[in-house]
Amino acid sequence: MAPVDKYISYQEQFHEIKHIPLKKLKRDSVNPLRDMQLTKELADLYKEHRPDIVVHYTVKPNIYGGLAAHLRGIPSIAVVTGLGYAFIHNGLVKKTTTRLYKWTSQYHRKFIFENEDDCNLFIDEGLISKEKGITVNGCGVDTAYYKNEPNGRSADETIFTFIGRLLYDKGIREFIEAAHEVKAANANAKFWIIGELDKQNPSAILERDLVKWVKDETIVYHGATENVRKYLQESDCVVLPSYREGMSRVIMEAMSMERPVITSDTPGCRQAIDDGKNGYLVPVGDSKRLADKMLDFLNLSAEDRSAMGANGRAKAVAQFDERIIAQQITDVIKDVLNEEGDCLDR
Repeated sequence: MAPVDKYISYQEQFHEIKHIPLKKLKRDSVNPLRDMQLTKELADLYKEHRPDIVVHYTVKPNIYGGLAAHLRGIPSIAVVTGLGYAFIHNGLVKKTTTRLYKWTSQYHRKFIFENEDDCNLFIDEGLISKEKGITVNGCGVDTAYYKNEPNGRSADETIFTFIGRLLYDKGIREFIEAAHEVKAANANAKFWIIGELDKQNPSAILERDLVKWVKDETIVYHGATENVRKYLQESDCVVLPSYREGMSRVIMEAMSMERPVITSDTPGCRQAIDDGKNGYLVPVGDSKRLADKMLDFLNLSAEDRSAMGANGRAKAVAQFDERIIAQQITDVIKDVLNEEGDCLDR
């Protein structure tokens, strides 16, 4: 059950999947009436289709879907894919989201998190009991698809690439500030940005900033793309100075393609990087330290860069392969259904 958009293309690959459209799910709406309409829509759909279990993803389905499932007597699991803007910035949105999670968490059998920090935060804030929290390594990556292939590029230049939504919370400002400092020290360094402008997100960059960066000779903006692998293949190092993630997908994809990563020492990023082995960690919001690590990377030999990439690939295959994550989530679903069956037997 999801809105109709470009992401429902999975139907073409998996014919056994039935897509049921949602009309009332508006990700960034703060209208309580609309949220109640979403709850009713979900409750009606659950009544009509009678699923054995519902696995909810992202904030609004977790909150209002959990309530709807409870109203229909259906077991529910919440998957927290990241805490996002609401938890990064203190304010009314965070207070409201926290209270709603605390109220509706009782209706979920389990909470699945993509990193331990997020899980511990929910426990420490009293949003869930310790027994409800389970951690997996992100959403996983297709390591067979994201694999390194020769790109035939000249070794004389080094390309640092930022891939992600154009949000200040993704650290794009720090990336650009660091790029200018590095460019002044090494003319052969290049800096790419790939991503779309997410206007619905409160952290979206201002259009005037985007225009300024597009005109910046230091930066090459390639726009939005669904073919991330193409740009990863052309890159030497992926840079994501994000303020917080669930578990960064682009980091996992970069590692799978043997690309070293420079990212923030923050939840959802640091779990993937062994500092100095498959990339570097820098403090959140510190463009100077970010520039220093880019310069450190520039000074690495070709052999050391290759070793970093190989270390990342090995870790991606061992810990982040999507088949491993899928099995972990499947095991949680089976456990909940088994517990539900035991309760019915009693």
